[in-house]
Amino acid sequence: MGELMMSESINSESINSEFINAGESIVQDWIVHTGGCHCGRVRFRVLATPVLIVQSCNCSMCDQTGFLHLLVSRSCFQLLSGEDNLTTYTFNTGTAKHLFCKTCGIKSFYIPRSHPDGYSVNARCLDPETIERLEIEPFDGRNWETNIDALRAATAKASDGTT
Repeated sequence: MGELMMSESINSESINSEFINAGESIVQDWIVHTGGCHCGRVRFRVLATPVLIVQSCNCSMCDQTGFLHLLVSRSCFQLLSGEDNLTTYTFNTGTAKHLFCKTCGIKSFYIPRSHPDGYSVNARCLDPETIERLEIEPFDGRNWETNIDALRAATAKASDGTT
């Protein structure tokens, strides 16, 4: 996958202790959610609260796909399987790395332009058993440059448990 740089915390061979311990250092009530693509070849887990605050973006990509963004740091994401089944699409600035399953075409997560040091997980691709509730916030991605600082500030606040 060349241009996609997977971090040490993404290891499909074993459970990473940094991932497991991240919940204790962030917020005590965070839990592990699992998810993946439609065909099941790509599977991952993510550390987040049971109530998920996600963004619905109206940019050209998200508006067409219905992606609901759960933004997480790299240490709160672990790819369990399917790294070799992912293909990358980039456009515009090339900063965002849109990752699709080669088999079913689903984008269950990607590296977003807004948070290139983390991941945006599609909340629609999470297994529903651990989700208590989804709170959907609109994001005006058509005017990305005007709105990105507010999104970064809101997600930084949420990720340190001060929401």
